[in-house]
Amino acid sequence: MVGHPARPLGTVGLIGNAIATYGWDLIGKYATFTADIYIGCALVLFGVYPALLATVAKVNPVQFFKGAWPAIQLAFVSRSSIGTMPLTQKVTERLGVPKEYTSFAVPFGATTKMDGCAAIYPAIAAIFVAQIFDIQLGVGDYLLIAFVSVVGSAATAGLTGATVMLTLTLSTLGLPMEGVGLLLAIDPILDMIRTATNVAGQALVPVIVSAREGLLDRKAYDSVAASPVDERRQVTVAA
Repeated sequence: MVGHPARPLGTVGLIGNAIATYGWDLIGKYATFTADIYIGCALVLFGVYPALLATVAKVNPVQFFKGAWPAIQLAFVSRSSIGTMPLTQKVTERLGVPKEYTSFAVPFGATTKMDGCAAIYPAIAAIFVAQIFDIQLGVGDYLLIAFVSVVGSAATAGLTGATVMLTLTLSTLGLPMEGVGLLLAIDPILDMIRTATNVAGQALVPVIVSAREGLLDRKAYDSVAASPVDERRQVTVAA
């Protein structure tokens, strides 16, 4: 996603308005929330995903990150799963997944494999909003958050998924919808790690399925190296 020159000013304005409304203590809460999102995504990216590769696909997780890292990097800076999709397809093919399957699985995953935007983020964000507005959540609420996150991660668009899922989660729990505007102030910072997690997952699933079905070229997978920088430059990121 190509940034508009005025976007940083808009972000500063949103943060300033939020501070004026909720006080300077909000800065510390923003920092804690941001750290929570990054830690949560990192646990999935470098904990859950490698475990799935090692136990389900029976492949070396390090090789996966060597091959997929260019797409993960581009996703982090572009904040667009759709814009990164051409490169995601290339790195997935390089990891030994058949081109015929990659051409179907990666575009499909761009709308159905949104762990960062639709699972991790809305769950943590709902808890954050509840704390900001001094609302106590019960066990049933936490179970509902988990359910909505799991279902939403399989039906979220690749461009606006986080906002849609946050709105759905807050409305389902009966939490104030003002929380959506409150979090928009820091959304660009959060969207970077969310999108990187999404794209890693979109490359991960074809590798696992191909390995399970005996379609994965394990020789290509085991010999994969990071893509050259000049190849990344050939990919045009959608606005």
